[in-house]
This record gives sequence, C-alpha cells and structure tokens, in this order.
Amino acid sequence: MKLTVVGTGYVGLVTGTCMAETGVEVLCVDNNVEKVKMMEAGRLPIYEPHLDQLFQRNISSGRLKFTTDLKEGLDHADIIMLALPTPDGGNGFADLTYVLQVSEAIGKQMSSYKVIVNKSTVPVGTAAKVEEVLNRHTDLPFHVVSNPEFLREGFAVDDFLKPERIIIGSRSDRAVDMMKQLYRPFVRSGNPILVMDEKSSELTKYAANAFLATKITFMNEIANFCEKVGADVDMVRRGVGTDSRIGKRFLFPGIGYGGSCFPKDVKALYNSGKEANYTFNILEAVIKTNDLQKTVLLPRIEAYFKGDLKEKTIAVWGLAFKPETDDIREAPALYMIDALLSAGATIKTHDPEAMSNVEKLYGSKIEYCQNIYEAVSNADALVICTEWSTFRSPDFKRIKGLMVSPAIFDGRNLYDILTLKNEGFYYSSIGRSLIQLT
Repeated sequence: MKLTVVGTGYVGLVTGTCMAETGVEVLCVDNNVEKVKMMEAGRLPIYEPHLDQLFQRNISSGRLKFTTDLKEGLDHADIIMLALPTPDGGNGFADLTYVLQVSEAIGKQMSSYKVIVNKSTVPVGTAAKVEEVLNRHTDLPFHVVSNPEFLREGFAVDDFLKPERIIIGSRSDRAVDMMKQLYRPFVRSGNPILVMDEKSSELTKYAANAFLATKITFMNEIANFCEKVGADVDMVRRGVGTDSRIGKRFLFPGIGYGGSCFPKDVKALYNSGKEANYTFNILEAVIKTNDLQKTVLLPRIEAYFKGDLKEKTIAVWGLAFKPETDDIREAPALYMIDALLSAGATIKTHDPEAMSNVEKLYGSKIEYCQNIYEAVSNADALVICTEWSTFRSPDFKRIKGLMVSPAIFDGRNLYDILTLKNEGFYYSSIGRSLIQLT
C-alpha cells in the first residue's frame, strides 16, 4: 500500500514511520524546507523514545520519504492523512486554519479519488467542514474520514504499533475498507477496529482526553484535601486504584497536567458545549482546578522563605510536561518558573531533553545545567516538576552538601518521606505529610 501523511509533528512522524514499518510506502509532506532536509538526512526533529531506530531503518529501505510538494503527495497515494496542528486559537476553541487550508489545497490539486483522513484532534463537525471545503474546489469523488490518534508522548511508538483500538469515523464502505486494510497489521492480536459516524469518532477523542484530565484533577483535589485533614494520598490512591471500575492509572497526584493535548482538548470540548448551548460543569471545574494546581507549591516556597524570594536561588528539575519527551507545551514547570521569576528568584534548571526548547523561551533569564547536581549547587531550594527516572534515586548526601539549605518541594511525589527525614531535608510533597528539620 501507499500512504501520504501531511504534517510531521509528533503524530505525523510517528504515524508515517510506524506505517512504513509494516511495508507501506509512506511519503510525508511538510512545508518547512529545513525540517524536510533534516529528515531526509536521517535526523529526527523531535525526541520520542524508540522512534529513531524505526525512522533510520525505513528511510534506508526507501519506504519512508519526505517532500515539501503537496501535489507530489497527492499523486503518491489514495489515502491522505492530515496530521496538522490544531492549537488553541486563543479563544478556547481549536484553530482549524491549517486543516482547512490544506483541505483547500487538496481540493484544487487532486486528480483522482482520495480518502482524506483527519488524524489531527479536531472538534465535532470538522469532517463536514473539510468536506465542504473540498466540494468547493473539486468535482472529483472523495471521502473524508475521522481517524483520531491515541498516542502518549514518550510511548507513542508502542501505542501505535500495539493499539488498544482503532477508531474509523466514516459512512463510506469504500473508505472504511481501505482504512481497515491499512490498519490490519496492527490488530492481528484481536484488538478492535471500531467503525462509527464521523461526529462520534471526533467526539470519542475529546471525550477520552477530557475524562483522563478529569481523573488526574480529581486526584489532585483529593491530595489537597489530604493535606488539610492529615491523610496520606499515596494510601488513598492505592485503595482507590484497586477498584477495577476505577483502575490504577492517572491517579498519581502532582502539579497538574500539561502537554499538547489535555489542556487544549478540555478547553475545546468545554467551549464546543457552550457553542451548542450546553455547559460542561465538570470540565469548567477541571480547567480552573488544573490552572491553580500548576503553582500549588509556590505559597509553600514563599512561606519557607518568610515571603521573600529575592536573591534566592531555586533549582528546578524537570521542564518537559512529562518524562520521555522534549515537549514543553503547557508544562507546569513553565508556570512555576514564571511565578518564581516574578517573585524575584534566580532559577537554575535541568531536564534530560527539554532544555533547548526552554532556552528558546527564556534565553538568559534562567540558567541551564548539564546535570542535577550542577543545578542544586548553591541553591536555596529544589523544586521537582517532572518525574524523569533519572531524578528518582539521587545522592541525597551530595545534594545536601551542595545546597545552601536542604529544602525540597516535590511536585511529583518521587521520594519516600522517611528517607528524606533521615537525610535531614525539609520536604514538601503533594498530599502527604510535611517533613521539617528538627
């Protein structure tokens, strides 16, 4: 088979590479000339575990190619996947500019039947909008399919190669048959391909992300309450997670969710509801609570320093919104850094993958350190924002010796409370007992 993927961000590049791994001839289209040259030279523009090996192998085999020419992409395959950005438009709605612009270009340049696949996360009714745009510019036959992705950054390759389900939103038997053929290698173990109408498919993606964001936020609320009443959120989490109706995942409390999906998708679904004269009361609370949670550690840090952070040096471990990615979109660490800078603090940071992306935002306003110990050297406090595995077992004696004061504010509950007590740290985490020096 042949496939064209338009857009080479996280979704597009993982989709194209993993499809090529099954023998599909994939042509990826992107309008960024430098990016295309980089990929043609075998260099990935993103960090995603395990992607590099597949990327190199399929480029070498000739199954994965790149171009800036959309017409070349249209001539290459009958299935055209749109993996384009749908960012927050600044008004809480997903910005469909890229999707609709490319759809218009496809309509003007296509020369035969095409299946146009929305792989991007898009609001309910987008397939109909794409169809309308195409109809304005072509009389040739086509079908528009909604095929949402369910990829976790940091685990995207595994998620694509071993999907829990494939969603195909289409009322065209012809298009559905072509999509089933494309995805057949990925569901040999029996995981389902679910066929539904386009609107239901579009909403499935939003509903899934909104539910997971709600689950995270609910546990953060429980953690905050635990601190008020003296309960231990770790115990509560384990007790709740053993209920098969609830499950163990997405119950770890912290300083809120971030990334390219949850924040914008929750807002987009909430605002889509308002547009349809429906109020998602739960999502309204989720958005508000998550915004507050991102800086929940700030009052504790201020209290520790008696309200004065001027001339204090704060080390921040973790800048990406989650481990195993360099993505900093809506990362809680950035909200913490902004708040600390506003309070007059000096910031030293370390992250295994995301520092170059953060440097593009902050420049010389903060310091970028090559390892965790350089970051805490001469620091008055340490704030942990991302649960990278490299942060889990540090040399606490070395850290204590390097810091001006042994204070750790842990936004991801990485450490055992008794361990930190025995090491002589002031240790504040989320939903657990506070340890102070005695």
